[in-house]
Amino acid sequence: MIRAVVFDVGECLVDETREYGTWADWLGVPRHTFASMFGAVIAQGRDYRDVFQEFRPGFDLYEQREARAAAGQPEHFDETDLYPDVRPALAQLRSDGLWLGIAGNQTVRAGSILRELFTDDVDLIGTSDDWGASKPDIAFFHRVAEVVPFASSEILYVGDRVDNDLRPAVKAGMESALVHRGPWATIQWHSEEAEKLPTFRVESLTELPGRIAEFNARAR
Repeated sequence: MIRAVVFDVGECLVDETREYGTWADWLGVPRHTFASMFGAVIAQGRDYRDVFQEFRPGFDLYEQREARAAAGQPEHFDETDLYPDVRPALAQLRSDGLWLGIAGNQTVRAGSILRELFTDDVDLIGTSDDWGASKPDIAFFHRVAEVVPFASSEILYVGDRVDNDLRPAVKAGMESALVHRGPWATIQWHSEEAEKLPTFRVESLTELPGRIAEFNARAR
């Protein structure tokens, strides 16, 4: 049975359109050009950070985050950047008695923002910077399993990427759900792995409570 649901952050809970737009501005690149290169890099199976190298070879994302902060332009997201199904889905899942967590590849600053937004809604918020391990490293998912008070097989990890989210979550013994939004899920959606690997494929997070209830009914 599924007793815990853990969510990825970017393009699962948070629409990153504004954030990547500000990176294009920082680089001095037209936003549509940046977005086009972003999609091309993902389609090629490359690390998204290669996008920055295409426009500025030697680009150090960590250093540039610090430079942006020093310039009064730190990474930022707020309630307006959440996908509209996030709050209803979390509320229903909690009402259904499921343990909830948020865990993704995020900075310390992003972790602070997540805690401001979600502390009252979930049982755990963890980030790669907190744990010293980042997806798709299996160590990240082992850390998730350590902090969730249920067996790995009772955890559903929800994300938008086959490579970063589903594949390592399944390898760690978890159930998985792929949500169809953002550049990665859009590009990967019709791949064989995206169709066969996840426990659930959903268009909206509000589908999860019903799908989980059906899954648990069959498992009884």
